[in-house]
Amino acid sequence: MSTAILTGPPVPGSPLEGDLRSLGFEVRTAADPRETAALLAAVPAGERVAVVDPRFVGHRHALRLALTDPRFPAGAAPGALTARPEARQGLTRALAALAADGDPAAATAAPAPSSTPAGPAQTASPEGAASAAESAAPAEAPAPSAPAATLPDRPAAPAATLPDALAAALEDEGVAVHRPELGSLVAAVPVGPQARKETRDAVAAVDDEAVRLRSAVKSRDGFFTTFFISPYSRYLARWCARRGLTPNQVTTASLVTALVAAGCAATGTRGGFVAAGLLLLFSFVLDCTDGQLARYSLQYSTLGAWLDATFDRAKEYAYYAGLALGAARGGDDVWALALGAMVLQTCRHVVDFSFNEANHDATANTSPTAALSDRLDGVGWTVWARRMIVLPIGERWAMIAVLTALTTPRVVFSALLIGCSFAALYTTAGRVLRSLTRKASRTDRAARALADLADNGALAQAAAKVLRPVARPLGGRTPYALAGAAVLLAAAAAAPLDGPLVVLAAVLYAVASGAAVARPLKGALDWLVPPVLRAAEYGTVLALAARADAPGALPAAFGLVAAVAYHHYDTVYRIRGDAGAPPAWLVRALGGQEGRTLLVAVLAALLATGGGDGFPLALTALAGAVALLGLAESIRFWVSSGAPAVHDEGEPA
Repeated sequence: MSTAILTGPPVPGSPLEGDLRSLGFEVRTAADPRETAALLAAVPAGERVAVVDPRFVGHRHALRLALTDPRFPAGAAPGALTARPEARQGLTRALAALAADGDPAAATAAPAPSSTPAGPAQTASPEGAASAAESAAPAEAPAPSAPAATLPDRPAAPAATLPDALAAALEDEGVAVHRPELGSLVAAVPVGPQARKETRDAVAAVDDEAVRLRSAVKSRDGFFTTFFISPYSRYLARWCARRGLTPNQVTTASLVTALVAAGCAATGTRGGFVAAGLLLLFSFVLDCTDGQLARYSLQYSTLGAWLDATFDRAKEYAYYAGLALGAARGGDDVWALALGAMVLQTCRHVVDFSFNEANHDATANTSPTAALSDRLDGVGWTVWARRMIVLPIGERWAMIAVLTALTTPRVVFSALLIGCSFAALYTTAGRVLRSLTRKASRTDRAARALADLADNGALAQAAAKVLRPVARPLGGRTPYALAGAAVLLAAAAAAPLDGPLVVLAAVLYAVASGAAVARPLKGALDWLVPPVLRAAEYGTVLALAARADAPGALPAAFGLVAAVAYHHYDTVYRIRGDAGAPPAWLVRALGGQEGRTLLVAVLAALLATGGGDGFPLALTALAGAVALLGLAESIRFWVSSGAPAVHDEGEPA
């Protein structure tokens, strides 16, 4: 239970106390800052606390946005402030200073301005709110009232209410105080009956629930999701919220639905394929619903963001496996296509992650290509066209579902490979052009993130240590990775499997991987190093399994790549959640990307010829070991890490 402290006696007829209780707060009342400080001290240190002016008038959802968002240590709206446990000490110090400073009434008598900043997904503020803001500075105020609030910056003049003064004091201490964009929602502390009436009229003029539903939808999404799913799934999100369901429960339901869809596809019958397509679409509806439920009810968590991201991949790749099994029942072996689709899709994501990590905090981060993209954003149809051609998850799953129901697994995978290949070329080319024309200075944090995404193990790290004094940048570190990957993939695709060439190429690749990270990855194109290494590792497994004279090698390779990809996605979302990379012991225990690649090359040389089942069994055992160790550590970390709550509002995957 959280606690809300009113800084004075409640206003008769005000719904404020009921609104706070509906948001999960236990309401207490203080007479002055000294009593507020005493009540604050009585609240357990591990609980959230809010300080609210009793004259507050506004929408309940405005209070929800300001006071209950778990992603921020502190949040505020005019007349209301909240602090999570990590900001409690700063709040206690600020309140003690105000309680000891002069006349307590001076901190509570003056009005606060209304707050109706424009939000990207909400309408402008109503006329009533504007008139309430104008009336909130009456002549009888003992001190000049503060100017209208301009978010996210706080007013330059002294704060007018005790919660506003505390918010200013917290910011002066360096605590980040989140001020949500309220859009058409009203949040104000009016003074006088007329101002209060006008503010209440402004509240009544805006449908709180309609705004809440609109804001539950992701502000930037794909065409299919925006126009065919979100207009309906947000109502499903509200239905879930009213029944106490959590986003993580909906995410799990989406996973289960997709796994059932994969099972239907594995039957290999037309009825099974039709059911699989319908269930995959419903799984995607639930996938949209979990994020909308999180935004609707502000149930954000690091664990939830991780589950949503990793389950998306698990659903899609399990469905690929189901299609391949269904095709095999009909006598068509499409495992190579299924594995190729998984490799291509995973490498696309690594390109996205690496580019974003390399550039999100870079300085002088501009380019003519980016400027052209910004100009095109002003032409409506180009925005949707560019979002569709990259085949985001909505368009991709819709295509897979429809083709599953109407055609064959081979057609599904062929269309998927063609579409994803075009999307990969389009996005990668655009990012390369941006990088070459951008005069950006990358930070040490970005270089560290790219090195962590590389996933180099003991062999590459040893090579990096030896080569650091002599490995000169060839316009960056990417050429080393490209050269090593090219040699390895050529050998895996063409060299005799029972000879030493593939193993030697894997050794050279390990050395090249070390050379690629021997120096910080701060070159213009060094963000390409992780995706190049992913393509090399996954592509080698695919090529060797496809060429092996061993039944079952491709399904076993599919399992191995899926297990390794999970580890790589886990690394990505740890970094994106500011939780750091996986522990070094885990990377070493999993062999690093170059160690696993060398091991698969050795296994192929020893077992891939002769028609036996040794190679598939070895790949299966390796996949099981990687999955067991990686999954166990991943679950332990995400359940117990206590990382700050996050919510992914980036591009659709």
